[in-house]
Formats: sequence, C-alpha cells, structure tokens
Amino acid sequence: MPTSGSEDLPLNISREMLQSNPAVAQMRKALGSRVLSELETFATKDTDGYAAFYEAFGAVLKEALYEDFERRDQVLKLARFKSSKSPASGGSAWRSLSDYVTDMRPNQTEIYYLTGDNAERLAASPQLEAARARGIEVLLLTDPIDSFWVTKPSGFEGKPLKSLTQGQVDLSLVPLLDAATPPPEASGKAAVLAARFKEALAGDVADVTVSKRLVSSAVCLVAPGSGPDLTLDRMLAKQERGFGIKPVLEINPSHPLVAALADAGTAIPAAEVADYAHLLLDQALVLDGQPPGDPARFAATLNRLAVKGLTVPPPTASPAVTSADA
Repeated sequence: MPTSGSEDLPLNISREMLQSNPAVAQMRKALGSRVLSELETFATKDTDGYAAFYEAFGAVLKEALYEDFERRDQVLKLARFKSSKSPASGGSAWRSLSDYVTDMRPNQTEIYYLTGDNAERLAASPQLEAARARGIEVLLLTDPIDSFWVTKPSGFEGKPLKSLTQGQVDLSLVPLLDAATPPPEASGKAAVLAARFKEALAGDVADVTVSKRLVSSAVCLVAPGSGPDLTLDRMLAKQERGFGIKPVLEINPSHPLVAALADAGTAIPAAEVADYAHLLLDQALVLDGQPPGDPARFAATLNRLAVKGLTVPPPTASPAVTSADA
C-alpha cells in the first residue's frame, strides 16, 4: 500500500493548509511512532544513557502528554520523574511509573504527585507529611509543562494520578510505617477554631478545614477540589491569565499551637484569633515558596504576638553593701 511522502506535498501552500494537509498528518504520525519506538529501545538497552538523554530533553518529551492523547500511554512509559525516593532518600535519581507502581504500598490505589518549581522545596513540603509517614512515594513535578499535562485525565496501569495539593486527601487506609505514630482524632474544638479562622480570613481563603494530610506542620495550603492546582494558577497569573483561585487553609489539630488555640476556645478574643489566623496563613504561604500576603501586617502581627508571649524575668537584686564590707 503506497504511503504519503514529501513528494505528495504541493509546492505552493500556505502554513494553514500545510497544518491540515493529510500527507503531513500521516508523516507526523509515522515519525512520532518511529521516534517513540527508538526511545523505548534506548531506555531498555542503555539505562544510564537514557537517563542522561532524559535530563536534557525530558521536558520536551512530556509535552506529548499534553498534546498527543493518542500516544499518551506510550509516552508515560518513557517518562522519568524525580520523587520522594530520589537521591535525598537514597534512591535512584529518575523513577519510571513502572518503578512507582511496583513499589506502591498496601491499599494504595493512586499515584500521588506535587507540582512546583523546586524539587528540594517540594520534598520538604508539608502536604506530603501524611504520605511520608506511610511510606508512599510522591512524584515531584517541577517542569512548567507538568502543571498542564496533569490536568488531562491520565493514569498508568489503571492507577489514576492524584495531586496532594488539591481537594481532600485521605491516606488512612494505607498502613503507617512502624516508626510512625497515628495522628490523634480531630476534636470538635478544632472544627470550631477552623470556623473562626475562616471568618477572620474572609476574602483571603476559600475555606479553612481540619487537615488529614498534615503530621508535624501547623498549616498548609491546598487548592479546592474543582479548578486548577495552585501552581498552575500562579503560572497563569504571571501572564495575566490566572483564575484568581483562593486557596484552602488546612490546620493540623495535633500541632501544639493549633491545639492550644482550639482548647482555649472563646477565651481568646476575636481580634487575637484574627492575628493568629493571618500569621498562620502567611506561614503557609512561605512554606509554599510565596511571600506573605501583606508583609507589613505579617511583621506587625508577629512582633505583637511575640511581645505578648514574652516573659521577662525580674532583675536579680544586688546584695546589700554593709559597713563591714566597706
């Protein structure tokens, strides 16, 4: 059966006509399949060489995950990722999704990821604390294209991809590691505190909720369940195309500060609750690599609360001088 080639293209043709020309479409499909086939052979026969190739061209290859739905599964097999099991944890630098699925924990049904611009900061992100406590691997996606292709319905070997910074995340079915202690059950007092925080932060956040993903940090920011992730919205905002999404502030009921505020209840006046709410929101922004919403207010609030909690010991009295001493 004859195939189309460059000789089938008309000599005089506009760019628009060329893009819709059947011969070009057929050549694009054939060339794409050939390149992916060669890359599969490369990845199998020369692991180190492919890792070096991917270091240089991986971001370009991942553009196909966003633009080429037909071959997405094939590209996903070729994709490599940094993860919470990368060198800082003693693992290999690049992880394939096959590696990830092989190492999934009991009762784990999803592939978890975080998006951002810095792998080290993502690895220390409060949003992955519950995953770390359960030994769940988390993909650390730092290329700009990552924030786009994950918005498309995608999964690997029947395992959907799930962001740890969007919507509710409940990992309680995955067993904790031996050394980890289960977090205490959230009390009704924590829910009351969340409601007071939400009132104080009206206009700055979409909601304040009691977290199931925090272990040691006091707070974190996540995106609402619908709409884009916060990282994507920030990227689009730089181009004046953002959605202006208000984040959800999650509070950790087992953190000493949050627990103390919850236990104190209405004994803490509304103005002071507002101070703590804004301070913790700014703390969550800093942990996300963002500046405080209002730096002047952040500094004033921090200083005010620090002075309020500061206990200065009384000066030590000097021993009396007697005539004999003189």
